Amino acid sequence: MEDGDHQDVGRRATENAVRTSYGRLLAYLARQWRDVAAAEDALSEAFGRALEIWPTQGVPKNPDAWLLVVARNRLRNDARARKTREQIADSLLILTPTETEDMPAISDKRLELMFVCGHPAIDAAARTPLMLQTVLGLTAERIASSFLVSPDTMGRRLSRAKARIKDTGIAFEVPEESELGERMECVLETIYAAYGQGWDSAGSDDQTRKGLTEEAIWLARLLVELRPNDAEALGLLSLMLFCESRRAARQVNGNYVPLAEQDTTLWDLPMAQEAEEKLRAAGGLKQPGRFQLEAAIQSVLVHSRLTGADMRLPTWTLYRLLTEKAPTIGNLVGLAAATAGVHGPEAGLKELAELPEPVTRDYQPFWALKAQLLQQLGTDQQATAAAFKRAIGLTEDEAARAYLIDKSTKKAG
Repeated sequence: MEDGDHQDVGRRATENAVRTSYGRLLAYLARQWRDVAAAEDALSEAFGRALEIWPTQGVPKNPDAWLLVVARNRLRNDARARKTREQIADSLLILTPTETEDMPAISDKRLELMFVCGHPAIDAAARTPLMLQTVLGLTAERIASSFLVSPDTMGRRLSRAKARIKDTGIAFEVPEESELGERMECVLETIYAAYGQGWDSAGSDDQTRKGLTEEAIWLARLLVELRPNDAEALGLLSLMLFCESRRAARQVNGNYVPLAEQDTTLWDLPMAQEAEEKLRAAGGLKQPGRFQLEAAIQSVLVHSRLTGADMRLPTWTLYRLLTEKAPTIGNLVGLAAATAGVHGPEAGLKELAELPEPVTRDYQPFWALKAQLLQQLGTDQQATAAAFKRAIGLTEDEAARAYLIDKSTKKAG
């Protein structure tokens, strides 16, 4: 193998380790040292050294163990710089995790770290972003974009949250049942946000976002295992399985294909069936919630495509219920699209116009829907072109951008 090829192998191995091991290693280190920021710094140094060493000396047989040793050494060196050797020994005894026989078994410490990040002592606005960064390795810039705030604002928010974990001594463990439910909503939101990041990265070269869909589904399955009678955990898993079942049909030969035009023979029907079963199980628990409604919308859309039945009215009804329970910008735009399907493009545009401009300014789905509804009306070419231009400019996926560019050249009809 040529030197260049050898270095490429090492570089790819490092990138793969970042994608597959970051959250697991960070959760392990943070649990031992009770300091998320210090664990992040140590792990970052470990990945940096790997990128320097592995391309020339080869990838170790156990990359995770190699990374863990380097990170631990960095943490211990930092501790020695702050404390005497005796103080370090005492501190490490205090920091040693304790286990009890009645503690719920969790095979991966990432879920524990998510519950730590969802602790009530942490600012509510920082909980989901903190989970996305620490557990799933997303950058502050990427998270800031998703939450429509500046990177500086998000960076400060995350730093304060990490300091709060260290200063308050939040236990790195699964909460008691009485406390677990309080943090579940935040954990569910984060898992879904992670899935959305992975879903949107289909045409992206961002390695840290690839594989997030699989990670999110795995974490949702773990939650269901932990709380089998939690209807919203089942609903979230159902929702993601419905979406994932259509992955192969979403891009064909590099071209983006919207749901209404997808080849259903490319769908993973067994996965869609599992999603339907999880949704039915959730419904049987009589605990209605946001994720069950979203999963129900996906179920209706799948049924419509597979049978040809007109399900526009049920979809609109479900979206109305959803926005009453969770009036997020994404759900409100979805309602506008459903309204347009039932009552025409003018009605959909009217609902879009009622959404707050600061929130919609950089929200790509808003502009994509507005452009297509304006195009259907065919009465304002200038406004239509401007909306398409904005939607295209906000689209990161190359295939989706090409689709919108092609749509923008079509005539109303």
